Amino acid sequence: MEQDVIQSQEQASTPHSELLERIRQYWNEHIHDLEIAKHPVGTLGFFDDLDEYRFDKLRYLPRLVDFNGYKGKKILEIGCGVGIDLVRFAAGGAIVTGVDLSETAIELARKNFELRNLQGNLLVMNGEDLQFPDASFDVVYVHGVLQYTADPYQMAREMHRVLKPGGEAIAMVYNRLSWLNALSKIMKVELEHEDAPVLKKYSIKEFKAILAPFPKVKIIPERFPVKSRLHRGWKGAAYNGIFVPAFKILPKPIVRPLGWHLMAFAYK
Repeated sequence: MEQDVIQSQEQASTPHSELLERIRQYWNEHIHDLEIAKHPVGTLGFFDDLDEYRFDKLRYLPRLVDFNGYKGKKILEIGCGVGIDLVRFAAGGAIVTGVDLSETAIELARKNFELRNLQGNLLVMNGEDLQFPDASFDVVYVHGVLQYTADPYQMAREMHRVLKPGGEAIAMVYNRLSWLNALSKIMKVELEHEDAPVLKKYSIKEFKAILAPFPKVKIIPERFPVKSRLHRGWKGAAYNGIFVPAFKILPKPIVRPLGWHLMAFAYK
């Protein structure tokens, strides 16, 4: 908690444009889940490695988001990274646009789409200042991005603005009151991208406040412990051999609110 407070104070004292530039530079230099890839960056094997790892780690995601269920719909992903999720929407027949602050991410996302012979409009763009007209998209998808941006409230306003009336916004942030946030502090193991210029975690109430522009919001806590491929040594062994099996036998009503990911489904 002390580290969260210090980080928030540092962010508050940094001019917005300067903070956005630091965020851009950071994500130009860091590819999410890069350490798990076995193939050279930019190859089809590389993108397949990232896809396999992501959907093993996030087993809940295809259950909550029907990537094949948006055929003909116009989908915008803010913070699309190298396009792992956006490729799935495109393969399901959606008309996709992906934006990211990072030039590196967009370059790789274009390569990902090209290698799979899929169509997508992939652009370097600030998700807090979208260069699209009002009511442009049927769906806005923002998974794991609001917690890393300079002003999540502004990004949420932009999500709402570019969404068509009756459209759906799908978003995820990290749960401050979660098993993983507590475990990382107890075990003194840093979270992924804890060194990013911005990394904020939210309670359900705080997440709802960010999504205040939307009249209807449903939040589902998700992502519960699965065995880690990243951590080694005694901490990794204890996590995989003791913590994960023990967590699974805890009563579901108790652990449900403690999911590391807060998934939101919001409607305009």
